[in-house]
Amino acid sequence: MGRSLIRHLLQITGIALFVSGVVWMLQGFGILMWPQDSFMFAQREWALYGAITAAIGAIFILISRRIDPRD
Repeated sequence: MGRSLIRHLLQITGIALFVSGVVWMLQGFGILMWPQDSFMFAQREWALYGAITAAIGAIFILISRRIDPRD
């Protein structure tokens, strides 16, 4: 149960970080203008923060795939 739980937590956290990072990048580049009152629009720093967050999420996903789910 231990490895399987860690694997699932890493996957869920990684996916959440990756998706959030991509949204922040798109908002930072001015591509995704949603929600209408976001302070991130066309702010290059948020594109950088998003790229870093998405990369961390991708690393979590890759690590979770390397964990053997069998206890």
